[in-house]
Amino acid sequence: MNSIKDARFIRQGVDMGTIRPVFKKVVWLDKKVNKATLFCSALGYYEAYFNNQRVGKFIFAPGWTSYGVRIQYQEYDVTNMLEECNTLDIALGNGRRYHGNPHEHYESITDREDALIAALLVEYADGTTAFYPTDDSWKCSKSNILESHVYNGETVDFNANTDEEFPVRVLEDISTELLIPQEGEEVREMATLSAVELITTPKGEKVIDFGQNLTGYVEWVVPAVKGKEYRLRHAEILDKDGNFYTDNLRSAVNEIKVISDGNEHTYKPHFSYQGFRYIRLENFDDDEINLDNFKALVVFSDMKRTGYFACGDDLIQQLYENIVWGQRGNFLDIPTDCNQRDERLGWTGDAQAFARTASINYRTTKFFKKWMKDLAADQRPNGAVTDVVPDLHDWWSDGSSAWADAAVIVPYWVYRTYGDTEIIENQFESMKKWILYMESKGSVRGLYDTHECHFGDWLSLDAGDEATGGFTDKNLIGSAYLVYSNRLFIEMGKAIGKDMSYFEELYEISLKEYRNKYINSGLPEHETQTANVLAIYFDLTDDINREGAKLVKDIEECGHLKTGFVGTPYLLHTLTKIGRTDIAYKLLFKKDFPSWLFPVTRGATTMWERWDGMKVDGSFATPEMNSFNHYAYGSVGDWLYTTVAGIDSDEKEPGYKHIIFRPLPTKALGYAKARILAENGEIISSWEYTGNGDECKFSFTIPNGSHATLYLDDEEYEFESGTYNTVFDYAGI
Repeated sequence: MNSIKDARFIRQGVDMGTIRPVFKKVVWLDKKVNKATLFCSALGYYEAYFNNQRVGKFIFAPGWTSYGVRIQYQEYDVTNMLEECNTLDIALGNGRRYHGNPHEHYESITDREDALIAALLVEYADGTTAFYPTDDSWKCSKSNILESHVYNGETVDFNANTDEEFPVRVLEDISTELLIPQEGEEVREMATLSAVELITTPKGEKVIDFGQNLTGYVEWVVPAVKGKEYRLRHAEILDKDGNFYTDNLRSAVNEIKVISDGNEHTYKPHFSYQGFRYIRLENFDDDEINLDNFKALVVFSDMKRTGYFACGDDLIQQLYENIVWGQRGNFLDIPTDCNQRDERLGWTGDAQAFARTASINYRTTKFFKKWMKDLAADQRPNGAVTDVVPDLHDWWSDGSSAWADAAVIVPYWVYRTYGDTEIIENQFESMKKWILYMESKGSVRGLYDTHECHFGDWLSLDAGDEATGGFTDKNLIGSAYLVYSNRLFIEMGKAIGKDMSYFEELYEISLKEYRNKYINSGLPEHETQTANVLAIYFDLTDDINREGAKLVKDIEECGHLKTGFVGTPYLLHTLTKIGRTDIAYKLLFKKDFPSWLFPVTRGATTMWERWDGMKVDGSFATPEMNSFNHYAYGSVGDWLYTTVAGIDSDEKEPGYKHIIFRPLPTKALGYAKARILAENGEIISSWEYTGNGDECKFSFTIPNGSHATLYLDDEEYEFESGTYNTVFDYAGI
């Protein structure tokens, strides 16, 4: 049977400048049809229309992969869309990414020209078939999209002539063997938000507030004034004076321009998305502005929601909602670092830091499996892992500790959360290559301390104002992650029956060398909050009380956290591990800078990239790197689930087959409840102080096929499936 691999990649046969093309095929059907299937893919983005009806709900199809190795294609059942004479129109967007100044460092998402490949397979009732692949018989025309760009936005002219047809050009140099069936989740329009308020700023700007920082685009009604150009600009935040602020977008224009043809149109972008809460209306008369005519469409990967958390403190509840919205905003086909500026890349460090929280909030198996295959595809021959996935091929560095460790840490949390060993099988060789690469970069075997491109404890607060790499010794971090990632790799390898003896030996050597070089060295860069956190959480120290005392002393002396992207995901877990959950709660409840709640008190609706994204005086950190939707510090979410509400999965029985309930209530919170939809059913843990002294009500639900152990007040209780309610006198933290 014919397949999409029997088609050819095609491109417009004439120079259209920046105008986006539409490829066309007319198909006549003269017999009864049992089934019709459209296969489609592209280098870039595509939108398919069958008889003027949108095919599928996939936004930004076919999805971003390592295009030089893997190109997804989609399969659509279009049987119910058929007529006697059928028009198939497929628009092509460029889908390109840049790094840095787009005028100096241009990179295509494809490394090649934008191109389309498609095929329509018709199966007739009489057993015959007809096949219509993209080839030189197709035609193309100009669309009304004059320009479309991921970062800069879209320009549409409803007056444009779209009737003239041109020949296509077949691209013979792109192998169809690169095509693979859809692996990841589809990106879709997942929610619609109404405009909240029309603001006139001190500068006189007309600004609409949607009340939520989001990823997506605006659907709006274009006024019917022929020839008039209307413009929307997008921003995450207003400055301290209340004016529209876009400096932090760097070179990304994020502008939508539409030229009216004199008829009223409802319009939304086709091949561009924005990160925004606010839009500025330009060239609108006052009587042309109606809030009901503007809707924000929220776009992200169509993952199943699996985790929920609620508590009795409004600020912490908002923090949790910000964590979830940060994931929505950046889990758009790949785990992007941010959603607004001229970047939006699959940064490995952000993904590994957040992988545990992400996999509780949403079902991430398909999402991460697809992305991890691209990580393996882009992995260097020597085993180094690229900083961003998909790779942009001229990237300046790779192999940074904590970033490249996504090769191991992301599969681990998918495995641990869902009990899914397929991702281990898929990624085993990639994980192995990464561990061996780290081993090869040691001054002695067991250390990872000669690599020159470590990012360090990114955006920590211990290296000076607006410093990036942190004060913690980068080689300490590298060597710590060699021990930690190797330990996770050993656990996963054994789960699929691999002989891990070589790596067990390496683990013991690494642990010994780490202790010899970094524990009690007396060097200040080895005594930071992050250094002590890693020593405890990664089980690197031979004296947890010693490192614990150092960590506590540092926090108590300065009164706040100093950790960055490396230390923050483990900070509160570490304090809990050493029996100082009281300090963990103090850090969680802290409202002034620096803290998780400081952005919340400033009106944040997503997580910030920097602790000081907005400073105490209302000014902003450097616009060169200051995203207000950046999920890495949202990694605190897994502590809310595992410690505040108290639901965890036993590492020996992953996928919540053996549930660990270990809630640590505090009266300051009043109550907390978490609900996790595991593979075999619903898990619930809740507690609430009744107001009667220390009396606290607890409730636990265990699904069929699981069993649980409850740890409470130094006591241990065993439960099978069911729901259990009890009341304890529990003084709390």
